[in-house]
Amino acid sequence: MSATQPMVMRAREARSFDPNRAGKYFVLPALLLYGCFFVYPFLSSIYLSFTQWNGAAAPVFNGLDNYIRLFGDARMWGALKNNLIWVVLGTITPIVIGLFLSVLLWSGAVGSLLFRIVYFLPLVVSPVVVSVTWGWIYNPLFGILNRFLKMTGLGSLATGWLGNPSTALYAVLVTAVWGYLGFCVVVFFSALQKVDGELLDAATLDGAGPLARFWHIVLPQIRPVLTMVIVYTVIGGFNVFDVIYIMTRGGPAGASEVIATYTYKASFQQNEVGYGTALSMVMTVIALLAAIVTLRLRRDTEDGI
Repeated sequence: MSATQPMVMRAREARSFDPNRAGKYFVLPALLLYGCFFVYPFLSSIYLSFTQWNGAAAPVFNGLDNYIRLFGDARMWGALKNNLIWVVLGTITPIVIGLFLSVLLWSGAVGSLLFRIVYFLPLVVSPVVVSVTWGWIYNPLFGILNRFLKMTGLGSLATGWLGNPSTALYAVLVTAVWGYLGFCVVVFFSALQKVDGELLDAATLDGAGPLARFWHIVLPQIRPVLTMVIVYTVIGGFNVFDVIYIMTRGGPAGASEVIATYTYKASFQQNEVGYGTALSMVMTVIALLAAIVTLRLRRDTEDGI
């Protein structure tokens, strides 16, 4: 063996050694599960959206017929309108209230830990339980809400909250906000723990008021968390299903129908799986576009600052 052969062998071993090989092996099972339960179903859904399928017989490819039908479907446009209302009100309301409450707790309010637990409790309760409970509250005959209105002399406002087309969507939205508010409070409270107290003290000495300190010092430092919560809430607003379906089934007369409930009915009640899948694809695209726009606006705002 020549003197140079051991050096050549060591050089080959050094080139072939991959320090991340073990990590790749650990990631591989998760990657396989991700491909089986997300990538493959998603690609299958794209294909099914171009077919006519009742869920039993073989799918029949029909090109763009399902998507063309979407544009002339008044029920879909009504559901999309309700989704947009849900996204706007369901994003602004819990974030504004949650941010306000988290700042109050962070400022040293008495019983901060107790209040955080109370605010977070609705989030750990099953959405089914929350929906059924609020359905009892809204009941026109024995519901607490109508009884309270009558006891306080506001009986003229009492109504069948879930059976009235003008109030059904907003009544369900109140339920959803109540159940989601605790998430915003806990996340914002955690983000506030990392705010630089020295900057706040310096601003206070310089005469900055509470609003000025919040706007110029606190808010910029928690902006990444705020953006994350906004994007998460917007996507959830386009995908909302459980609370609406349990409380109103999308009624009355489609007043609280959203794309997710319409997709479910088209797929599993009307046996139009192909059309229902096309609806779900539209919902996915809209949610992704909304998330991208939100992130872009946040980046442009930061660049402007």
